[in-house]
Amino acid sequence: MLNFKEQNAEYLAYIENYLNEQCFCDKSQPQKLLFDAMRYSLLAGGKRLRPIFVFDFCRMCGGDWKQATPFAAAVEMIHTYSLIHDDLPCMDNDDFRRGRPTNHKVYGEATAVLAGDGLLTAAFSYLAKAPYSADIRIRAVEILSECAGELGMVGGQVLDMSSEQRQCTEQEVLDIQSRKTGALIRAACMLGVLSGGGNEAQLAAAGTFANHLGLAFQIRDDMLDVIGTAEEMGKSVGTDAVKNTFVQLYGLETCDKLVHKHTSIAVECLDVFSDSKFMKFLADQLTGRKV
Repeated sequence: MLNFKEQNAEYLAYIENYLNEQCFCDKSQPQKLLFDAMRYSLLAGGKRLRPIFVFDFCRMCGGDWKQATPFAAAVEMIHTYSLIHDDLPCMDNDDFRRGRPTNHKVYGEATAVLAGDGLLTAAFSYLAKAPYSADIRIRAVEILSECAGELGMVGGQVLDMSSEQRQCTEQEVLDIQSRKTGALIRAACMLGVLSGGGNEAQLAAAGTFANHLGLAFQIRDDMLDVIGTAEEMGKSVGTDAVKNTFVQLYGLETCDKLVHKHTSIAVECLDVFSDSKFMKFLADQLTGRKV
């Protein structure tokens, strides 16, 4: 297997090329403004962690990871739509995302809402057209819709908003973040196993891995909102000061220990896969990330 940097670069290059060349490029359609707004956020870069999870879990199960690209793109579309909507004035009211003006600052609120709607809907079209059997595609729709919808990410966003004016308990913060952040990571990992022909034990392990890594990732994100800078993060920092975060709940020192604890548990879940070196290294990289 290629070393980590080479494999990561190959995954990134492949998903970037696919999103740029295969997504919302139809110039024969009159709704160019919508396509432009969708692509503005979809092609804004970022870590592309969710597509990488799809690719590598597919590879770990013995599948052709390039064939899983429609699944990877679908998860990234869901993630991107959620960011567009999160940034709106009625939600977090952010002006910058990934070092650029947020979607509604460029295209206006109405178009930004519709761009998010378009990405959400298109994601399931990409699942439906992926080169797999009907059974696999139906299971993929079930996984992604559950993780992205009212039982997952959207449910977590509602819990987050409803808790802003009061102090949450530990369980309430866990309920929010396991849905708002963790659920979509879980979808990506499980879709990777599904596309790679993995078994039920591997599917369950991928879900547990994602639950713990998603928690570690969110705790680290909460820490960076306190200790990071706008230049490093490419977005406003300190915006979570009025929210219920893990830093408010535990403090920075305990949060750092929890990041390592949950990353360690996540890594242990990967033992059911024959070659998990890349994913284990990635998990450790996320533990110590600075941006």
